[in-house]
Amino acid sequence: MARLLRSAAAVAVVAAIVLACTAAVQGADDSEAPAYRNHTVGGAAGWFFNTKTNASSGNYSSWANGETFYLGDYLIFKTNDNSSVVHTTNATSYDLCDASEDESPETFIYGGGGGGGGGAEEGDTVAVPLTVEGANYFFSEADGGAQCQQGMRFEIKVAHGQGLPPSLAHPSPAPKGRVLAPPPDGTAFSGTGTVEPGNGAGDNGGEGTGGAPRAAGAFLWVALGVASAVLVPL
Repeated sequence: MARLLRSAAAVAVVAAIVLACTAAVQGADDSEAPAYRNHTVGGAAGWFFNTKTNASSGNYSSWANGETFYLGDYLIFKTNDNSSVVHTTNATSYDLCDASEDESPETFIYGGGGGGGGGAEEGDTVAVPLTVEGANYFFSEADGGAQCQQGMRFEIKVAHGQGLPPSLAHPSPAPKGRVLAPPPDGTAFSGTGTVEPGNGAGDNGGEGTGGAPRAAGAFLWVALGVASAVLVPL
């Protein structure tokens, strides 16, 4: 009987040690979670489409495969009015290169997307927050989806990291319909589209310029309640 009691006590001690070690590791993981970052889509190539060559300015799938994304990060699209940025968690819309029938509250369309551009003249800077863990899809639906079909698209996996910062944890409900998602609260998209600096860390330096992003056919801002604390100078 005494031997059984000693064995039970030993098991309890081992279990306590395992739990303590697990808690310590979890605490270390939380404290070592990466800082929120900005990712400039395509790097120096930007987010452009040339209808003369029928090609995008970069290989976006290859670029995305070389990055690691976490909740609270931002994707920075340096683009122009010839292309749009569709952000969705809807794999069907992504596969079809078409968000025209997508009424999901997690599908947003940024930029004019008028198509017809012949070059990579810079004009807009679009900042897109990552607020949904797991698969996220991005594409340009301009030119009737032709830009997407010719490679202007990519998929990323968003990991938990530190989780959403308070400014992104409880965004306002998105309105119905397909509308333009806004720049983050606290950033200033001026007449030239300049993004004012925040205090986050990222991979893009300098200042971004460009006109304020537009939805196709309307100027309609959505209050997401996001803040500039995670943005750095573009």
